[in-house]
This record gives sequence, C-alpha cells and structure tokens, in this order.
Amino acid sequence: MSSRHISTERQATHYLPNQIHMLRTSAVCKKRGRSRSSHYADIKSGLFVKPILIGARATGTPDYEVDALIAARIAGKSDEEIRALVIRLEAARKELVCA
Repeated sequence: MSSRHISTERQATHYLPNQIHMLRTSAVCKKRGRSRSSHYADIKSGLFVKPILIGARATGTPDYEVDALIAARIAGKSDEEIRALVIRLEAARKELVCA
C-alpha cells in the first residue's frame, strides 16, 4: 500500500481544524453522484453521516467524512461496515478541538 492510500479510519483522525472544509448538501450530493432524496435516505438509514449545523439555517458536512465514505463504497465495504464507519466518524467529531 502506498503512502497516498490512507485508511478511511485514519483519515478521520488526522485532519487539523484549519484543513477541514464544510460542504453544503448540494456539493455533497454532486460529489457522491446521488440525488438529494437518496442522500437523505442514506442519512436516515445510517449509511451517511448527519450534517452539522453551521449557521442558524445552514448545515454542512466535513469534506474528509464525505471522502472517507466514498472511499469505503469504492473499496466494496458492506452496508454494515459503512454504518460502523458512520458511527466512528460521528464519534470522532467530538475529538476535534480548535486551538
């Protein structure tokens, strides 16, 4: 495995706060190649992370979480493995602290 390939679990914990970009729902759907309704169905079924409130009426998803879930899908992970990854990614959010 080359150094360019980082496990999806490792990706989630090796980002510094100034490297994180929040993607709005339309950008996430476009990047995933999914419709808005399919995207929300995936969230409801635990196959995608819940968005984060970034304003009074705006939500976003960290780019590294989107990338990790796309990589898991490309790697052929099962739905159960992806659900476990979603749980780990959402739990890792609490460990990110801005200095």
